[in-house]
Amino acid sequence: MGTVTTLLLCAVGLYASAFMARKAARDARGELTEPSVVQRPAARAIGGIPNAWLGLAYYVALAVATPFLGNHIVWLGAMTAGLLAAAMSLYLAYSLLFVTRMPCPYCWTSHVANWALAVLVFLAGFRSP
Repeated sequence: MGTVTTLLLCAVGLYASAFMARKAARDARGELTEPSVVQRPAARAIGGIPNAWLGLAYYVALAVATPFLGNHIVWLGAMTAGLLAAAMSLYLAYSLLFVTRMPCPYCWTSHVANWALAVLVFLAGFRSP
C-alpha cells in the first residue's frame, strides 16, 4: 500500500511540476498575459533554478528509489530529499500565503504531495523486509 501511494503522489507532484515548468517557460518567452507565481523571486528559490524543475527531478528520483526503500542507504537518501522538499514547501507555502498572496492550486498540490511523501518515506523505514 505504501509503495503504490508513494508512486501515485510522485505522479501527482510530477504533473503539477510539469504544468508549472511549462508556465515558467511561457513566462520566459513573454507569453503570459496574466500575473503568475512563476514571475516571483520565490519561484526560483535555489540558485535561480525554477522550483518546478527541482520538483521534476525530485519526483522522478523518488519514484525510481521507491522500490528500493528497504535498502538503508536508499532510504536515507530519499528521507533527506523528502525532508528538504517538505521544508522548501513550508517556505513556499508561507510565501504564497503572506508574501505573494496569489492563488496557485498547482503549488498547493505539490506542497501537500511533498509533506505526504516525507511521511510515507519516513514510515517506509519501519517496514519489515
